[in-house]
Amino acid sequence: MTFTPTVKKILDYYESDNPGTKANLARILTQGKLGGTGKLIILPVDQGFEHGPARSFAVNPPAYDPHYHYQLAIDAGLSAYAAPLGPLEAGAATFAGQIPTILKVNSSNSWATSIDQAVTGTVDDALRLGCAAIGFTIYPGADQIFDQLEEIREMSAEAKAVGIATVIWSYPRGGNISKAGELALDVGAYAAHIAALAGAHIIKVKLPTDHIEQKEAKPAYEGKDWSSQAERVRHVVQASFNGRRIVVFSGGAAKGADAVYQDARDIRDGGGNGSIIGRNTFQRPREEALAMLDKLVRIYKGEE
Repeated sequence: MTFTPTVKKILDYYESDNPGTKANLARILTQGKLGGTGKLIILPVDQGFEHGPARSFAVNPPAYDPHYHYQLAIDAGLSAYAAPLGPLEAGAATFAGQIPTILKVNSSNSWATSIDQAVTGTVDDALRLGCAAIGFTIYPGADQIFDQLEEIREMSAEAKAVGIATVIWSYPRGGNISKAGELALDVGAYAAHIAALAGAHIIKVKLPTDHIEQKEAKPAYEGKDWSSQAERVRHVVQASFNGRRIVVFSGGAAKGADAVYQDARDIRDGGGNGSIIGRNTFQRPREEALAMLDKLVRIYKGEE
Protein backbone atom coordinates (compact mmCIF):
# COMPACT_ATOMS: atom_id res chain seq x y z
CA MET A 1 0.00 0.00 0.00
CA THR A 2 1.37 3.39 -1.06
CA PHE A 3 -0.29 5.95 1.22
CA THR A 4 1.03 9.26 -0.08
CA PRO A 5 0.19 12.92 0.57
CA THR A 6 -1.75 12.82 -2.71
CA VAL A 7 -3.94 10.00 -1.43
CA LYS A 8 -4.47 11.76 1.90
CA LYS A 9 -5.48 14.97 0.12
CA ILE A 10 -8.07 13.10 -1.96
CA LEU A 11 -9.47 11.29 1.09
CA ASP A 12 -9.74 14.62 2.94
CA TYR A 13 -12.23 15.77 0.30
CA TYR A 14 -14.73 13.18 1.59
CA GLU A 15 -15.58 14.99 4.78
CA SER A 16 -18.67 13.07 5.90
CA ASP A 17 -17.44 9.53 5.37
CA ASN A 18 -16.62 7.00 8.05
CA PRO A 19 -13.21 5.32 8.37
CA GLY A 20 -14.44 2.17 6.63
CA THR A 21 -15.49 4.00 3.48
CA LYS A 22 -12.24 5.99 3.43
CA ALA A 23 -10.27 2.77 3.90
CA ASN A 24 -12.00 1.25 0.87
CA LEU A 25 -11.30 4.35 -1.22
CA ALA A 26 -7.70 4.11 -0.04
CA ARG A 27 -7.59 0.46 -1.18
CA ILE A 28 -8.39 1.60 -4.71
CA LEU A 29 -6.11 4.65 -4.61
CA THR A 30 -3.11 2.67 -3.34
CA GLN A 31 -3.49 -0.48 -5.43
CA GLY A 32 -1.26 -1.53 -8.30
CA LYS A 33 1.20 0.33 -10.46
CA LEU A 34 -0.55 3.69 -10.05
CA GLY A 35 -0.91 3.30 -6.28
CA GLY A 36 -0.34 6.60 -4.49
CA THR A 37 -0.40 8.78 -7.61
CA GLY A 38 -4.06 9.83 -7.45
CA LYS A 39 -4.54 8.25 -10.88
CA LEU A 40 -6.59 5.11 -11.52
CA ILE A 41 -7.13 2.50 -14.19
CA ILE A 42 -10.15 0.29 -13.53
CA LEU A 43 -11.15 -2.75 -15.60
CA PRO A 44 -14.97 -2.91 -16.05
CA VAL A 45 -16.48 -6.09 -17.46
CA ASP A 46 -20.27 -5.70 -17.59
CA GLN A 47 -20.48 -5.82 -21.37
CA GLY A 48 -21.93 -9.35 -21.35
CA PHE A 49 -25.08 -7.87 -19.82
CA GLU A 50 -25.04 -4.79 -22.02
CA HIS A 51 -24.11 -6.29 -25.40
CA GLY A 52 -24.21 -10.09 -25.06
CA PRO A 53 -21.43 -12.67 -24.74
CA ALA A 54 -20.51 -13.10 -28.41
CA ARG A 55 -20.28 -9.36 -29.11
CA SER A 56 -18.17 -8.97 -25.99
CA PHE A 57 -15.88 -12.00 -25.93
CA ALA A 58 -15.86 -13.93 -29.24
CA VAL A 59 -12.98 -11.84 -30.56
CA ASN A 60 -10.88 -13.07 -27.60
CA PRO A 61 -12.41 -16.37 -26.41
CA PRO A 62 -10.41 -16.70 -23.14
CA ALA A 63 -12.41 -13.65 -21.97
CA TYR A 64 -15.55 -15.78 -21.61
CA ASP A 65 -13.99 -16.95 -18.30
CA PRO A 66 -14.42 -14.51 -15.36
CA HIS A 67 -11.06 -15.65 -13.97
CA TYR A 68 -9.43 -14.20 -17.10
CA HIS A 69 -10.51 -10.68 -16.15
CA TYR A 70 -9.51 -10.95 -12.50
CA GLN A 71 -6.07 -12.16 -13.57
CA LEU A 72 -5.71 -9.52 -16.29
CA ALA A 73 -6.47 -6.74 -13.81
CA ILE A 74 -4.04 -8.18 -11.26
CA ASP A 75 -1.21 -8.85 -13.71
CA ALA A 76 -1.60 -5.40 -15.28
CA GLY A 77 -1.34 -3.77 -11.85
CA LEU A 78 -4.71 -2.03 -12.14
CA SER A 79 -6.54 -0.11 -9.41
CA ALA A 80 -9.73 -2.20 -9.32
CA TYR A 81 -11.92 -4.67 -11.20
CA ALA A 82 -15.64 -3.91 -11.69
CA ALA A 83 -18.25 -6.49 -12.68
CA PRO A 84 -21.80 -7.68 -12.00
CA LEU A 85 -22.62 -10.22 -9.30
CA GLY A 86 -22.08 -13.45 -11.25
CA PRO A 87 -18.53 -12.78 -12.52
CA LEU A 88 -17.37 -11.58 -9.09
CA GLU A 89 -18.85 -14.64 -7.41
CA ALA A 90 -17.14 -16.88 -9.99
CA GLY A 91 -13.67 -15.75 -8.85
CA ALA A 92 -14.29 -14.47 -5.33
CA ALA A 93 -12.42 -17.22 -3.45
CA THR A 94 -9.54 -17.62 -5.89
CA PHE A 95 -8.73 -13.91 -6.03
CA ALA A 96 -9.82 -12.75 -2.55
CA GLY A 97 -7.72 -9.83 -1.36
CA GLN A 98 -5.62 -9.60 -4.53
CA ILE A 99 -7.38 -6.58 -6.08
CA PRO A 100 -10.18 -4.22 -4.96
CA THR A 101 -13.48 -5.11 -6.60
CA ILE A 102 -16.51 -3.00 -7.48
CA LEU A 103 -19.89 -4.74 -7.60
CA LYS A 104 -21.97 -3.35 -10.47
CA VAL A 105 -25.39 -3.49 -8.80
CA ASN A 106 -27.59 -2.61 -11.79
CA SER A 107 -27.57 -3.79 -15.38
CA SER A 108 -29.51 -3.66 -18.65
CA ASN A 109 -29.40 -5.53 -21.95
CA SER A 110 -29.42 -4.63 -25.63
CA TRP A 111 -33.01 -5.82 -26.19
CA ALA A 112 -34.74 -3.48 -23.75
CA THR A 113 -36.50 -0.45 -25.19
CA SER A 114 -36.66 1.55 -21.95
CA ILE A 115 -33.64 3.57 -20.85
CA ASP A 116 -33.28 1.88 -17.50
CA GLN A 117 -31.43 -0.85 -15.62
CA ALA A 118 -32.54 -3.55 -13.21
CA VAL A 119 -30.99 -3.85 -9.75
CA THR A 120 -29.07 -7.14 -9.94
CA GLY A 121 -26.89 -6.96 -6.83
CA THR A 122 -27.10 -5.68 -3.27
CA VAL A 123 -24.92 -4.04 -0.65
CA ASP A 124 -25.05 -7.33 1.28
CA ASP A 125 -23.58 -9.02 -1.81
CA ALA A 126 -20.80 -6.44 -1.89
CA LEU A 127 -20.04 -7.04 1.80
CA ARG A 128 -20.07 -10.81 1.36
CA LEU A 129 -17.67 -10.58 -1.58
CA GLY A 130 -15.31 -8.11 0.11
CA CYS A 131 -15.92 -5.36 -2.43
CA ALA A 132 -14.45 -1.90 -1.99
CA ALA A 133 -17.39 -0.21 -3.73
CA ILE A 134 -20.72 -0.62 -5.46
CA GLY A 135 -21.25 0.71 -8.99
CA PHE A 136 -24.54 2.04 -10.34
CA THR A 137 -25.56 3.48 -13.73
CA ILE A 138 -27.88 6.46 -14.07
CA TYR A 139 -29.23 7.95 -17.30
CA PRO A 140 -29.78 11.69 -16.87
CA GLY A 141 -32.42 12.70 -19.42
CA ALA A 142 -34.32 9.40 -19.36
CA ASP A 143 -37.88 9.30 -18.09
CA GLN A 144 -36.70 6.81 -15.45
CA ILE A 145 -33.94 9.05 -14.05
CA PHE A 146 -35.89 10.03 -10.94
CA ASP A 147 -36.49 6.39 -10.01
CA GLN A 148 -32.80 5.69 -10.65
CA LEU A 149 -31.74 8.55 -8.39
CA GLU A 150 -34.01 7.29 -5.62
CA GLU A 151 -32.58 3.76 -6.02
CA ILE A 152 -28.97 4.91 -5.75
CA ARG A 153 -29.81 7.22 -2.85
CA GLU A 154 -31.03 4.23 -0.86
CA MET A 155 -28.25 1.88 -1.94
CA SER A 156 -25.51 4.46 -1.45
CA ALA A 157 -26.75 5.31 2.05
CA GLU A 158 -26.75 1.61 2.92
CA ALA A 159 -23.25 1.17 1.46
CA LYS A 160 -21.81 4.19 3.25
CA ALA A 161 -23.27 2.99 6.55
CA VAL A 162 -21.21 -0.21 6.30
CA GLY A 163 -18.06 1.40 4.91
CA ILE A 164 -18.42 0.71 1.18
CA ALA A 165 -17.81 3.41 -1.44
CA THR A 166 -20.14 4.35 -4.31
CA VAL A 167 -19.23 4.67 -7.99
CA ILE A 168 -21.83 6.23 -10.30
CA TRP A 169 -21.75 5.69 -14.06
CA SER A 170 -23.54 8.82 -15.38
CA TYR A 171 -24.58 8.44 -19.03
CA PRO A 172 -26.97 11.11 -20.37
CA ARG A 173 -29.54 9.89 -22.88
CA GLY A 174 -33.26 10.03 -23.53
CA GLY A 175 -35.73 12.86 -23.12
CA ASN A 176 -34.78 15.93 -25.15
CA ILE A 177 -31.10 14.94 -25.53
CA SER A 178 -30.08 14.34 -29.14
CA LYS A 179 -27.65 11.58 -30.14
CA ALA A 180 -24.88 14.16 -30.55
CA GLY A 181 -25.96 15.67 -27.25
CA GLU A 182 -25.17 12.48 -25.35
CA LEU A 183 -21.48 13.38 -25.70
CA ALA A 184 -21.87 17.17 -25.63
CA LEU A 185 -19.59 19.11 -23.30
CA ASP A 186 -22.36 20.88 -21.41
CA VAL A 187 -24.36 17.66 -21.04
CA GLY A 188 -21.33 15.65 -19.90
CA ALA A 189 -20.42 18.24 -17.28
CA TYR A 190 -24.04 18.30 -16.11
CA ALA A 191 -24.08 14.50 -15.88
CA ALA A 192 -20.91 14.48 -13.79
CA HIS A 193 -22.37 17.16 -11.52
CA ILE A 194 -25.56 15.15 -11.04
CA ALA A 195 -23.47 12.14 -9.95
CA ALA A 196 -21.58 14.32 -7.49
CA LEU A 197 -24.84 15.76 -6.16
CA ALA A 198 -26.15 12.20 -5.73
CA GLY A 199 -23.27 11.39 -3.38
CA ALA A 200 -20.84 9.48 -5.61
CA HIS A 201 -17.30 8.99 -4.35
CA ILE A 202 -16.10 8.10 -7.86
CA ILE A 203 -17.80 9.44 -10.99
CA LYS A 204 -17.59 7.68 -14.35
CA VAL A 205 -18.51 9.66 -17.47
CA LYS A 206 -17.70 9.59 -21.17
CA LEU A 207 -15.17 11.90 -22.79
CA PRO A 208 -17.11 14.89 -24.15
CA THR A 209 -16.99 16.46 -27.59
CA ASP A 210 -16.98 20.23 -28.15
CA HIS A 211 -20.68 20.21 -29.07
CA ILE A 212 -22.93 22.34 -26.85
CA GLU A 213 -26.42 20.84 -26.69
CA GLN A 214 -28.52 23.03 -24.43
CA LYS A 215 -29.67 26.35 -25.88
CA GLU A 216 -29.83 27.85 -22.39
CA ALA A 217 -26.24 26.79 -21.65
CA LYS A 218 -24.63 28.16 -24.81
CA PRO A 219 -23.97 31.68 -23.43
CA ALA A 220 -21.94 30.15 -20.58
CA TYR A 221 -19.65 28.42 -23.08
CA GLU A 222 -19.20 31.24 -25.57
CA GLY A 223 -15.88 33.02 -25.89
CA LYS A 224 -13.68 30.02 -25.12
CA ASP A 225 -12.11 27.55 -27.51
CA TRP A 226 -13.25 24.05 -26.54
CA SER A 227 -11.37 22.22 -29.30
CA SER A 228 -8.85 20.77 -26.80
CA GLN A 229 -10.03 17.50 -25.26
CA ALA A 230 -7.82 18.17 -22.22
CA GLU A 231 -9.68 21.45 -21.63
CA ARG A 232 -13.00 19.65 -21.92
CA VAL A 233 -11.83 17.13 -19.34
CA ARG A 234 -10.79 20.01 -17.09
CA HIS A 235 -14.31 21.44 -17.29
CA VAL A 236 -15.91 18.11 -16.37
CA VAL A 237 -13.57 17.87 -13.37
CA GLN A 238 -14.53 21.45 -12.46
CA ALA A 239 -18.20 20.43 -12.57
CA SER A 240 -17.42 17.59 -10.16
CA PHE A 241 -17.15 19.92 -7.16
CA ASN A 242 -14.05 21.62 -8.55
CA GLY A 243 -12.01 18.43 -8.36
CA ARG A 244 -13.22 17.33 -4.93
CA ARG A 245 -14.57 14.10 -6.40
CA ILE A 246 -12.66 11.38 -8.23
CA VAL A 247 -13.55 11.43 -11.93
CA VAL A 248 -12.66 8.63 -14.34
CA PHE A 249 -13.53 8.49 -18.00
CA SER A 250 -14.94 5.62 -20.03
CA GLY A 251 -12.78 3.97 -22.66
CA GLY A 252 -15.82 3.77 -24.92
CA ALA A 253 -16.19 1.58 -28.00
CA ALA A 254 -13.24 -0.39 -29.36
CA LYS A 255 -10.76 1.91 -31.08
CA GLY A 256 -7.16 2.01 -32.24
CA ALA A 257 -4.36 1.98 -29.69
CA ASP A 258 -3.14 5.48 -30.59
CA ALA A 259 -6.59 6.91 -29.84
CA VAL A 260 -6.65 5.12 -26.47
CA TYR A 261 -3.25 6.58 -25.57
CA GLN A 262 -4.22 10.09 -26.67
CA ASP A 263 -7.37 9.92 -24.58
CA ALA A 264 -5.25 9.03 -21.53
CA ARG A 265 -2.88 11.93 -22.15
CA ASP A 266 -5.82 14.32 -22.40
CA ILE A 267 -7.41 12.93 -19.22
CA ARG A 268 -4.09 13.32 -17.41
CA ASP A 269 -3.44 16.82 -18.73
CA GLY A 270 -7.00 17.90 -17.95
CA GLY A 271 -6.75 16.82 -14.31
CA GLY A 272 -8.93 13.72 -14.57
CA ASN A 273 -8.19 10.80 -12.27
CA GLY A 274 -7.91 8.15 -14.94
CA SER A 275 -9.63 5.59 -17.14
CA ILE A 276 -12.19 2.87 -16.66
CA ILE A 277 -11.40 0.84 -19.75
CA GLY A 278 -12.94 -2.48 -20.75
CA ARG A 279 -13.44 -3.47 -24.39
CA ASN A 280 -10.30 -1.68 -25.54
CA THR A 281 -8.28 -4.07 -23.38
CA PHE A 282 -10.03 -7.41 -22.86
CA GLN A 283 -11.01 -7.71 -26.54
CA ARG A 284 -7.32 -7.70 -27.44
CA PRO A 285 -5.08 -10.76 -26.99
CA ARG A 286 -3.79 -10.95 -23.42
CA GLU A 287 -0.18 -9.93 -24.12
CA GLU A 288 -1.32 -7.04 -26.29
CA ALA A 289 -3.75 -5.92 -23.57
CA LEU A 290 -1.03 -6.08 -20.92
CA ALA A 291 1.31 -4.02 -23.10
CA MET A 292 -1.43 -1.44 -23.68
CA LEU A 293 -2.24 -1.19 -19.97
CA ASP A 294 1.44 -0.86 -19.10
CA LYS A 295 1.78 2.04 -21.53
CA LEU A 296 -1.34 3.67 -20.07
CA VAL A 297 0.23 3.42 -16.61
CA ARG A 298 3.36 5.16 -17.90
CA ILE A 299 1.23 7.88 -19.50
CA TYR A 300 -0.61 8.54 -16.24
CA LYS A 301 2.70 8.66 -14.42
CA GLY A 302 3.87 11.31 -16.87
CA GLU A 303 6.58 9.04 -18.26
CA GLU A 304 5.25 9.16 -21.85
